[in-house]
Amino acid sequence: MKSECTYCKSDNSSFKYSTIDIFESKFNIHQCNECSAFFLAPNPTQEQLAEAYSESYYGEKEEKFEGIFEKAMDFFRKKRAVLLTKKLPNGASVLDIGCGNGRFLSSLLNYGDFKLFGVELEGNSAKRAARIKEINLKVGTIDQKDFPESSLDAVSMFHVFEHLTQPKETLEIVSEILKKDGLFVVSFPNIDSWQSKFFKGKWLHLDPPRHLFFFAPIDFKMLMKQLGFELVHENYSSIEQNPFGMIQSILNKLCEKREVLFERLKGNNNYAKEYGKLNIVFQKIFFISLFPFFVISNLIIATFKKGATVEFIFKKIK
Repeated sequence: MKSECTYCKSDNSSFKYSTIDIFESKFNIHQCNECSAFFLAPNPTQEQLAEAYSESYYGEKEEKFEGIFEKAMDFFRKKRAVLLTKKLPNGASVLDIGCGNGRFLSSLLNYGDFKLFGVELEGNSAKRAARIKEINLKVGTIDQKDFPESSLDAVSMFHVFEHLTQPKETLEIVSEILKKDGLFVVSFPNIDSWQSKFFKGKWLHLDPPRHLFFFAPIDFKMLMKQLGFELVHENYSSIEQNPFGMIQSILNKLCEKREVLFERLKGNNNYAKEYGKLNIVFQKIFFISLFPFFVISNLIIATFKKGATVEFIFKKIK
Protein backbone atom coordinates (compact mmCIF):
# COMPACT_ATOMS: atom_id res chain seq x y z
CA MET A 1 0.00 0.00 0.00
CA LYS A 2 1.20 3.52 -0.82
CA SER A 3 2.54 5.84 1.87
CA GLU A 4 3.27 8.99 -0.08
CA CYS A 5 2.64 12.56 1.07
CA THR A 6 -0.87 13.65 0.11
CA TYR A 7 0.33 17.16 -0.73
CA CYS A 8 3.65 16.84 -2.58
CA LYS A 9 3.59 13.07 -3.33
CA SER A 10 7.04 12.50 -1.82
CA ASP A 11 7.72 9.10 -0.24
CA ASN A 12 10.37 10.58 2.06
CA SER A 13 8.70 10.82 5.47
CA SER A 14 9.10 10.11 9.19
CA PHE A 15 6.76 8.11 11.44
CA LYS A 16 5.12 10.09 14.28
CA TYR A 17 2.40 7.92 15.90
CA SER A 18 -0.48 5.55 15.16
CA THR A 19 -4.24 5.97 15.18
CA ILE A 20 -7.38 3.91 14.55
CA ASP A 21 -10.45 5.13 12.65
CA ILE A 22 -14.12 4.52 13.51
CA PHE A 23 -14.05 1.42 11.29
CA GLU A 24 -11.13 0.03 13.34
CA SER A 25 -8.59 0.35 10.53
CA LYS A 26 -5.10 1.30 11.69
CA PHE A 27 -3.17 4.23 10.20
CA ASN A 28 0.14 5.83 10.99
CA ILE A 29 0.72 9.57 11.05
CA HIS A 30 3.84 10.47 9.07
CA GLN A 31 5.47 13.84 8.49
CA CYS A 32 6.78 14.58 5.03
CA ASN A 33 10.48 15.46 5.02
CA GLU A 34 10.00 17.55 1.86
CA CYS A 35 6.96 19.83 2.44
CA SER A 36 6.46 19.24 6.21
CA ALA A 37 2.84 18.09 5.84
CA PHE A 38 1.54 15.39 8.19
CA PHE A 39 -0.41 12.63 6.45
CA LEU A 40 -2.07 9.23 6.84
CA ALA A 41 0.08 6.23 6.01
CA PRO A 42 -0.74 4.01 4.34
CA ASN A 43 -2.84 6.27 2.13
CA PRO A 44 -6.53 5.33 2.48
CA THR A 45 -7.89 3.19 -0.35
CA GLN A 46 -10.88 4.23 -2.47
CA GLU A 47 -12.91 1.56 -0.68
CA GLN A 48 -12.02 3.01 2.73
CA LEU A 49 -12.91 6.53 1.60
CA ALA A 50 -16.21 5.38 0.11
CA GLU A 51 -17.13 3.78 3.43
CA ALA A 52 -16.05 6.89 5.36
CA TYR A 53 -18.22 9.15 3.19
CA SER A 54 -21.37 7.05 3.38
CA GLU A 55 -24.69 8.77 4.09
CA SER A 56 -24.04 8.51 7.85
CA TYR A 57 -21.19 11.02 7.47
CA TYR A 58 -23.52 13.69 6.09
CA GLY A 59 -26.21 12.98 8.69
CA GLU A 60 -29.01 10.54 8.01
CA LYS A 61 -31.83 12.94 8.91
CA GLU A 62 -33.03 16.19 7.35
CA GLU A 63 -30.11 18.02 8.98
CA LYS A 64 -26.57 16.82 9.66
CA PHE A 65 -26.82 17.25 13.44
CA GLU A 66 -29.54 17.06 16.07
CA GLY A 67 -31.75 20.18 16.24
CA ILE A 68 -30.04 22.40 18.82
CA PHE A 69 -26.59 21.60 17.46
CA GLU A 70 -27.62 22.44 13.88
CA LYS A 71 -28.97 25.79 15.13
CA ALA A 72 -25.61 26.43 16.79
CA MET A 73 -23.90 25.65 13.48
CA ASP A 74 -26.11 28.26 11.78
CA PHE A 75 -25.03 30.83 14.36
CA PHE A 76 -21.37 30.22 13.54
CA ARG A 77 -22.06 30.28 9.80
CA LYS A 78 -23.55 33.75 10.21
CA LYS A 79 -20.50 34.88 12.19
CA ARG A 80 -18.25 33.76 9.33
CA ALA A 81 -20.52 35.53 6.85
CA VAL A 82 -20.25 38.80 8.78
CA LEU A 83 -16.44 38.56 8.87
CA LEU A 84 -16.19 37.92 5.13
CA THR A 85 -18.78 40.42 3.90
CA LYS A 86 -17.06 43.25 5.77
CA LYS A 87 -14.09 42.69 3.48
CA LEU A 88 -16.05 42.37 0.19
CA PRO A 89 -17.79 44.89 -2.07
CA ASN A 90 -21.52 44.51 -2.62
CA GLY A 91 -22.17 42.28 -5.62
CA ALA A 92 -18.99 40.25 -5.11
CA SER A 93 -18.80 36.70 -6.43
CA VAL A 94 -18.10 34.07 -3.75
CA LEU A 95 -17.27 30.38 -4.18
CA ASP A 96 -17.50 27.97 -1.24
CA ILE A 97 -15.63 24.73 -1.95
CA GLY A 98 -17.24 21.96 0.08
CA CYS A 99 -20.29 24.13 0.69
CA GLY A 100 -22.19 21.46 2.65
CA ASN A 101 -25.85 22.36 3.00
CA GLY A 102 -25.21 25.79 1.48
CA ARG A 103 -26.34 27.75 4.50
CA PHE A 104 -23.07 29.66 4.89
CA LEU A 105 -23.44 30.93 1.33
CA SER A 106 -27.11 31.80 1.75
CA SER A 107 -26.34 33.69 4.98
CA LEU A 108 -24.14 36.07 2.95
CA LEU A 109 -27.33 37.42 1.38
CA ASN A 110 -28.31 38.89 4.75
CA TYR A 111 -25.47 41.38 4.34
CA GLY A 112 -25.50 42.25 0.65
CA ASP A 113 -26.23 41.20 -2.91
CA PHE A 114 -23.66 38.53 -3.72
CA LYS A 115 -23.22 36.04 -6.55
CA LEU A 116 -23.06 32.62 -4.89
CA PHE A 117 -21.25 29.53 -6.16
CA GLY A 118 -20.84 26.22 -4.36
CA VAL A 119 -19.09 22.90 -4.93
CA GLU A 120 -20.16 19.83 -2.94
CA LEU A 121 -19.72 16.08 -3.34
CA GLU A 122 -22.77 14.01 -4.18
CA GLY A 123 -24.79 13.11 -1.10
CA ASN A 124 -27.29 14.47 1.40
CA SER A 125 -25.41 17.75 1.85
CA ALA A 126 -25.50 18.47 -1.88
CA LYS A 127 -29.23 17.71 -1.93
CA ARG A 128 -29.77 20.24 0.86
CA ALA A 129 -27.68 22.89 -0.91
CA ALA A 130 -29.55 22.31 -4.18
CA ARG A 131 -32.75 23.55 -2.51
CA ILE A 132 -31.26 27.05 -2.17
CA LYS A 133 -32.05 28.59 -5.55
CA GLU A 134 -29.59 31.50 -5.14
CA ILE A 135 -26.61 29.11 -5.21
CA ASN A 136 -25.04 28.07 -8.49
CA LEU A 137 -24.15 24.56 -7.36
CA LYS A 138 -21.76 22.07 -8.88
CA VAL A 139 -22.08 18.54 -7.53
CA GLY A 140 -18.65 16.92 -7.63
CA THR A 141 -15.14 18.37 -7.29
CA ILE A 142 -13.73 21.65 -8.51
CA ASP A 143 -12.04 21.68 -11.89
CA GLN A 144 -9.86 24.28 -13.61
CA LYS A 145 -12.53 24.70 -16.30
CA ASP A 146 -15.32 25.55 -13.85
CA PHE A 147 -14.46 29.26 -13.60
CA PRO A 148 -12.65 31.72 -15.86
CA GLU A 149 -9.26 33.02 -14.77
CA SER A 150 -9.43 35.95 -12.30
CA SER A 151 -13.23 35.80 -12.09
CA LEU A 152 -13.99 35.48 -8.35
CA ASP A 153 -13.75 37.94 -5.46
CA ALA A 154 -13.54 35.29 -2.74
CA VAL A 155 -13.08 31.55 -2.31
CA SER A 156 -13.73 29.77 0.98
CA MET A 157 -12.93 26.32 2.32
CA PHE A 158 -14.15 25.71 5.86
CA HIS A 159 -12.69 22.45 7.19
CA VAL A 160 -12.51 21.03 3.68
CA PHE A 161 -8.83 21.42 2.75
CA GLU A 162 -7.72 18.43 4.87
CA HIS A 163 -10.21 16.19 3.02
CA LEU A 164 -8.82 16.87 -0.46
CA THR A 165 -7.09 14.13 -2.41
CA GLN A 166 -5.48 16.73 -4.72
CA PRO A 167 -4.79 19.66 -2.36
CA LYS A 168 -1.84 21.15 -4.24
CA GLU A 169 -3.79 21.24 -7.50
CA THR A 170 -6.81 22.74 -5.71
CA LEU A 171 -4.74 25.61 -4.28
CA GLU A 172 -3.37 26.29 -7.75
CA ILE A 173 -6.94 26.46 -9.10
CA VAL A 174 -7.93 28.83 -6.28
CA SER A 175 -4.99 31.08 -7.14
CA GLU A 176 -5.94 31.06 -10.81
CA ILE A 177 -9.67 31.83 -10.47
CA LEU A 178 -9.32 34.58 -7.84
CA LYS A 179 -9.05 38.18 -8.96
CA LYS A 180 -6.05 40.23 -7.85
CA ASP A 181 -6.77 41.33 -4.27
CA GLY A 182 -9.32 38.50 -4.06
CA LEU A 183 -9.71 36.73 -0.73
CA PHE A 184 -9.09 33.10 0.17
CA VAL A 185 -10.68 32.01 3.47
CA VAL A 186 -9.56 28.65 4.81
CA SER A 187 -9.87 26.80 8.12
CA PHE A 188 -8.47 23.43 9.16
CA PRO A 189 -7.29 21.45 12.21
CA ASN A 190 -4.10 22.73 13.78
CA ILE A 191 -1.67 19.82 13.95
CA ASP A 192 0.62 22.09 16.01
CA SER A 193 -2.09 22.61 18.66
CA TRP A 194 -1.83 21.55 22.27
CA GLN A 195 -4.81 19.24 21.74
CA SER A 196 -3.01 17.48 18.89
CA LYS A 197 0.22 17.09 20.83
CA PHE A 198 -1.49 15.77 23.97
CA PHE A 199 -4.08 13.40 22.49
CA LYS A 200 -2.10 12.31 19.40
CA GLY A 201 -3.92 9.30 17.88
CA LYS A 202 -7.02 9.92 20.02
CA TRP A 203 -7.43 13.54 18.87
CA LEU A 204 -10.91 14.15 17.43
CA HIS A 205 -9.66 16.33 14.60
CA LEU A 206 -7.44 13.59 13.17
CA ASP A 207 -10.72 12.04 11.92
CA PRO A 208 -9.09 9.20 9.94
CA PRO A 209 -9.47 8.26 7.13
CA ARG A 210 -11.33 11.42 6.04
CA HIS A 211 -8.64 13.88 7.11
CA LEU A 212 -5.85 12.92 4.77
CA PHE A 213 -3.18 15.47 5.71
CA PHE A 214 -2.40 18.46 7.94
CA PHE A 215 -0.14 21.49 7.80
CA ALA A 216 1.22 23.33 10.81
CA PRO A 217 0.07 26.96 10.49
CA ILE A 218 3.60 28.30 10.03
CA ASP A 219 4.21 25.93 7.12
CA PHE A 220 0.85 26.71 5.49
CA LYS A 221 1.50 30.45 5.69
CA MET A 222 4.85 29.95 3.98
CA LEU A 223 3.19 27.83 1.29
CA MET A 224 0.56 30.53 0.60
CA LYS A 225 3.26 33.21 0.42
CA GLN A 226 5.00 31.17 -2.27
CA LEU A 227 1.69 31.04 -4.19
CA GLY A 228 1.45 34.84 -4.18
CA PHE A 229 -0.82 35.46 -1.19
CA GLU A 230 -0.50 37.73 1.82
CA LEU A 231 -2.02 36.99 5.23
CA VAL A 232 -4.68 39.49 6.34
CA HIS A 233 -6.36 37.62 9.22
CA GLU A 234 -5.68 34.62 11.46
CA ASN A 235 -7.71 33.17 14.33
CA TYR A 236 -6.92 30.21 16.58
CA SER A 237 -10.10 30.43 18.66
CA SER A 238 -13.22 28.51 17.64
CA ILE A 239 -16.08 27.98 20.08
CA GLU A 240 -17.68 25.93 17.31
CA GLN A 241 -14.80 23.44 17.03
CA ASN A 242 -12.27 23.59 19.83
CA PRO A 243 -14.22 22.94 23.07
CA PHE A 244 -16.05 19.98 21.55
CA GLY A 245 -12.76 18.72 20.13
CA MET A 246 -11.28 18.69 23.62
CA ILE A 247 -14.28 16.93 25.18
CA GLN A 248 -14.59 14.29 22.46
CA SER A 249 -10.83 13.65 22.60
CA ILE A 250 -11.08 13.05 26.36
CA LEU A 251 -13.96 10.63 25.70
CA ASN A 252 -11.83 8.93 23.04
CA LYS A 253 -9.24 8.30 25.75
CA LEU A 254 -11.89 6.86 28.06
CA CYS A 255 -13.82 4.78 25.51
CA GLU A 256 -12.62 1.88 23.43
CA LYS A 257 -14.16 3.36 20.27
CA ARG A 258 -13.55 6.89 19.04
CA GLU A 259 -16.08 9.63 18.22
CA VAL A 260 -19.04 7.85 19.84
CA LEU A 261 -20.75 11.06 21.00
CA PHE A 262 -19.99 12.88 17.74
CA GLU A 263 -21.49 10.10 15.63
CA ARG A 264 -24.60 9.93 17.82
CA LEU A 265 -25.11 13.69 17.50
CA LYS A 266 -25.24 13.13 13.73
CA GLY A 267 -28.01 10.60 14.24
CA ASN A 268 -25.74 7.66 13.41
CA ASN A 269 -27.37 5.36 15.97
CA ASN A 270 -25.97 2.23 14.31
CA TYR A 271 -22.44 3.20 15.35
CA ALA A 272 -21.05 1.63 18.52
CA LYS A 273 -24.31 0.00 19.57
CA GLU A 274 -22.53 -1.55 22.54
CA TYR A 275 -22.70 1.91 24.14
CA GLY A 276 -26.26 1.90 25.49
CA LYS A 277 -28.62 4.82 26.03
CA LEU A 278 -27.43 5.38 29.59
CA ASN A 279 -23.82 5.63 28.44
CA ILE A 280 -24.74 8.16 25.73
CA VAL A 281 -26.72 10.20 28.26
CA PHE A 282 -23.63 10.23 30.49
CA GLN A 283 -21.47 11.40 27.58
CA LYS A 284 -23.93 14.23 26.81
CA ILE A 285 -23.95 15.31 30.47
CA PHE A 286 -20.13 15.18 30.45
CA PHE A 287 -20.15 17.43 27.37
CA ILE A 288 -22.65 19.95 28.79
CA SER A 289 -20.86 20.11 32.15
CA LEU A 290 -17.39 20.75 30.75
CA PHE A 291 -18.29 22.89 27.75
CA PRO A 292 -18.19 26.29 29.59
CA PHE A 293 -14.75 25.54 31.03
CA PHE A 294 -13.32 24.61 27.66
CA VAL A 295 -14.87 27.68 26.02
CA ILE A 296 -12.79 29.80 28.39
CA SER A 297 -9.66 27.68 27.95
CA ASN A 298 -10.12 27.91 24.16
CA LEU A 299 -9.84 31.71 24.36
CA ILE A 300 -6.69 31.51 26.50
CA ILE A 301 -5.00 28.86 24.36
CA ALA A 302 -5.73 30.89 21.21
CA THR A 303 -3.52 33.71 22.47
CA PHE A 304 -0.58 31.30 22.20
CA LYS A 305 -1.68 30.29 18.66
CA LYS A 306 -2.14 26.71 19.88
CA GLY A 307 -5.90 26.37 19.35
CA ALA A 308 -7.14 23.06 17.93
CA THR A 309 -8.22 24.72 14.70
CA VAL A 310 -7.10 27.76 12.73
CA GLU A 311 -8.81 30.13 10.31
CA PHE A 312 -6.87 32.25 7.82
CA ILE A 313 -7.85 34.93 5.34
CA PHE A 314 -5.31 35.52 2.58
CA LYS A 315 -5.29 38.19 -0.13
CA LYS A 316 -4.00 37.39 -3.62
CA ILE A 317 -1.30 39.95 -4.39
CA LYS A 318 0.25 38.47 -7.54
